[in-house]
Amino acid sequence: MRELTTYVLIPLTIIGAINWGLIGIFGFDLVAFIFGPATIASAIVYSIIGIAALVWVILMIVDKSKSRRDD
Repeated sequence: MRELTTYVLIPLTIIGAINWGLIGIFGFDLVAFIFGPATIASAIVYSIIGIAALVWVILMIVDKSKSRRDD
């Protein structure tokens, strides 16, 4: 499970955070720039990044819960 988090979920979440930072600071949407605004490809990228962030949060909650039980 650690490999999934390290190599997939964290990088996708960082990419999403960078994109939102660019939108907030410069009004520039990198995903829309690369894949086109409101295209199926950009919707897929947004969905994958959102799912990755959700899975990462769930795994962190489960891990915290597990470590509390181990104490």
